[in-house]
Amino acid sequence: MKYKNNNPHFNVDSSRRSFIKKSGGIVASVAVLGGGSIAPVFAAERTIKFGYVSPQTGPLASFAEADDFILTGIREKLKNGIKIGSKVYRAEILVRDSQSNASRASEVASQLILEEEVDIMLVAATPETTNPVSDQCEVNEVPCISTIAPWQAWMIPRGVFPAPGGGSFDWTYHFFWGLEDVISTYTGMWESLGTNKVVAGLFPNDSDGNAWGDPSVGFPPVLAKKGFKLIDPGRFQNMSDDFSTQINAYRKGEAEILTGVVIPPDFTTFWTQAKQQGFNPKIASVGKGMLFPSAVESLGNVGHNLSTEVWWSPNHPFSSSLSGESARELAMEYSRSSGKQWTQPIGFVHALFEVAVDAMKRSGELGEPGLVRDAIRDTNLNTIVGNVNWKDSPIPNVSKTPVVGGQWRLGGDYMYDMVIINNDLAPEVPLGGDMQALS
Repeated sequence: MKYKNNNPHFNVDSSRRSFIKKSGGIVASVAVLGGGSIAPVFAAERTIKFGYVSPQTGPLASFAEADDFILTGIREKLKNGIKIGSKVYRAEILVRDSQSNASRASEVASQLILEEEVDIMLVAATPETTNPVSDQCEVNEVPCISTIAPWQAWMIPRGVFPAPGGGSFDWTYHFFWGLEDVISTYTGMWESLGTNKVVAGLFPNDSDGNAWGDPSVGFPPVLAKKGFKLIDPGRFQNMSDDFSTQINAYRKGEAEILTGVVIPPDFTTFWTQAKQQGFNPKIASVGKGMLFPSAVESLGNVGHNLSTEVWWSPNHPFSSSLSGESARELAMEYSRSSGKQWTQPIGFVHALFEVAVDAMKRSGELGEPGLVRDAIRDTNLNTIVGNVNWKDSPIPNVSKTPVVGGQWRLGGDYMYDMVIINNDLAPEVPLGGDMQALS
């Protein structure tokens, strides 16, 4: 089955894309990149253009907090160009802000494709950004690599299902973990403590929330199979200011575990109101909203022992294929240069460019989108987030990466430190402690 989509974010200009492909997309080079003591000899007529979209402002801005740091490092690595075949080409990275808005993400992706004529699109951070950008690339036949969204939330809302006969995408590829992995990690943490196994589900009305709460592929069927009872009061809109309905339902149901996937501002609002209204679960494992140091610090002392999934940390035993830096070295360099604590997206944004550069090098000829797409499809690369391998993946267009479980603990080098407390799915990531109940 071929990819089909009725998404209103699509913007098609097939005649223009066809011309670009047939002509090889030759444009005048305007990028001026620094060099070493010996200046590289570049192919004079062409610059490789990487498009990159992320939510640099708005409620999802925490995901892009380290973008400037990563992009500065990548530009330095690419200052001597990229060799494709017998030629070395300048590299230019064109960055756009989705403003944490799906329509805006679609708009800037269209501009990068049709006006800037990018050779490859990279996009990170939550389905609100990855999906509309991927859709634009799919319809305009532009190679695209995305990350930082559970693969089901990236795939299913776009009309493709991970089942026999479910089809695949032609131009878009994704690497990250799946709901099956985060559910296994969360329940592994929960089962290490004694609870009544009643779970409060906090799921918003967005791609992530609908996927996590889906009765067929999300939390409900797995929790039921494992003997947990889920209390799901229904979907709510992002940027809500009143969670009384949800809190009352959780208290009435005597839930001792909280889970969900909410944007950082919403979890701050929810957790503050939960404390005020007397909802005090023994465990709270929350995706998206509790990923970042800034989010947990905004809670003051009541963030102690909140748990979340950990996709990347200084303790992950992986290294960059571009620079050779270890995960710890990259995280520490970010802290030294910014004065801030490391964040999980650092590794995955860096890995986006690792994979893209590797694919461009293997594509054989610049200006042929199909060759770049095929090189992405054949990727099997060890990166700073682990192995990215679409070539041997059982899920079309998806390469899964490791995920572990962690808790925020007061103290250490910063107000809160992340402690790895479950590595069932990735034993190569060392544990730092045991699961503890909320105080």
